[in-house]
Amino acid sequence: MSPRPDIRLEGVTRSFGTQPQAVEAVAATDLVLAGGTATALVGPSGCGKSTLLRLIAGLDQPSAGRIAIGSESPDALRRRAGLAIAFQDAALLPWRTVRGNVALGRSLARRPKDPEADAALIRLVGLAGFERHRPAQLSGGMRQRAAIARALAGSPELLLLDEPFGALDELTRERLNTELAPIWEAAGASVLLVTHSVAEAVRLSDRVLVLSPRPARVIADIATPLPRPRDPSVTGSAGFRDLCDEVRAALRAAPPPDRLAAE
Repeated sequence: MSPRPDIRLEGVTRSFGTQPQAVEAVAATDLVLAGGTATALVGPSGCGKSTLLRLIAGLDQPSAGRIAIGSESPDALRRRAGLAIAFQDAALLPWRTVRGNVALGRSLARRPKDPEADAALIRLVGLAGFERHRPAQLSGGMRQRAAIARALAGSPELLLLDEPFGALDELTRERLNTELAPIWEAAGASVLLVTHSVAEAVRLSDRVLVLSPRPARVIADIATPLPRPRDPSVTGSAGFRDLCDEVRAALRAAPPPDRLAAE
């Protein structure tokens, strides 16, 4: 497997609206995310975490600056199905079954059909027995689990996760925290995770970036050098608790939002 390329942001900003009332969502950002690693973004609600993720996905364009994934633009990587995204909204195709939605992820990534691998992913996210159900027959949490399986089905080089576990019950969230990371590690995927859970950020990532209130700026860059695999017992270690405390302290120390952003 070839090494995954780094993700580079050079002077990236994003503003919405027109001057002089434009609202700056992301302040000038220079950042390198090492290929093949997992990075978590945490910060207050509305700070620009999801905006930054959408820029890296190529779903939105920066107002200034440049984003590159190796030698490619996000648009180019997305066009060749090198990235996958799981959002807060599952966005499943309503006329397809769970099995059909998961298989779609493999099809969109131009991967050969593999019903056995699809079935294994469905089991992983706890939907065995619901393969023939359509989204309208599922709870919100079940739809989200199907969306995560669909994102993983294409074996993406870059996996972007925007609060993917927010609608899940605590037990399912815990199980996926344990079982998903080895999958993307085995695939060598680069991962960018947006989450409001400090414990989840520390457990799943190699690095936690703490963002300020809007406009988003990186105000803390915290490595999480915990041994892998990280089973549930890691959350009881002193090292894990210390890292969580460091992230929380950075969040508490965040400067107030710009006046314009607060209006």
